[in-house]
Amino acid sequence: MMEACLALLFGLLIGSFLNVCIYRWPLDLSVVRPRSYCPKCEAPIAWYDNVPLASYAILGGKCRHCRARISPRYPVVELLTGALFFLLVYRYGLTPFAGKMCVFTAMLVALLFTDLEERILPDEFTVWGTVAGLVFAIFAATPDATASLLLWMVGLDSAGWFARLAAAAVAAALPAGVLWSAGWLYRKARHREGVGLGDVKMVALLGCYLGLEAGLVALVLGSLAGSVLGFAYMKLTHKDPSTYELPFGTFLSGSALVVVIFSKPLFGW
Repeated sequence: MMEACLALLFGLLIGSFLNVCIYRWPLDLSVVRPRSYCPKCEAPIAWYDNVPLASYAILGGKCRHCRARISPRYPVVELLTGALFFLLVYRYGLTPFAGKMCVFTAMLVALLFTDLEERILPDEFTVWGTVAGLVFAIFAATPDATASLLLWMVGLDSAGWFARLAAAAVAAALPAGVLWSAGWLYRKARHREGVGLGDVKMVALLGCYLGLEAGLVALVLGSLAGSVLGFAYMKLTHKDPSTYELPFGTFLSGSALVVVIFSKPLFGW
């Protein structure tokens, strides 16, 4: 339990950093310099006003200098990241697999909000996150019987570091390729974009960390949620379905988080 509590505190700090990434990366700004500042008055934020959760509560959700309202997204991201880190370390202990899934869920939280707010899925998370996931797979593979079976069918050994790397690569490439092909056919048939390249990269990210089985479940859940909730939102707000850009990455992120949280009863890991 102590390890999980420490993971909670670390997750709160990571969530604070994710908020910087969510705001700056869609604007092509550095997340290192300058130091944190108020987006309204641009006054630098002191360290004591940058404590996860506590500072937001003490300041009443407003900037100390200009009293501009601070988005509630900030404490939500911090709390969600901390809770996920707590859950994963409590479930798996201080293991490489827990570390891998903490990195993955942190990226999911960030992608959920960047797509929701800006309709952007930064390559820093999708592309480089997938590269990191392939490295993680070498020593902290996600159990994936389907990918292992596919490798066995083409004559590759299902044991060893190369097999773990190959399984993660297959789990990333196969659903991403299917989604890209569906988007290409839609564009040819309807003469407009149906699936963004960012969504394809994100599906590769999901498969790399979750494996082929759980990754496909996350893709199906995200697609269903996007269809149902997206359609309901457009009806309620009278948006034009032909022009409204659905934040598909947000639904994919949410569904992947659900899969991670319920992975033990669903997939046994």
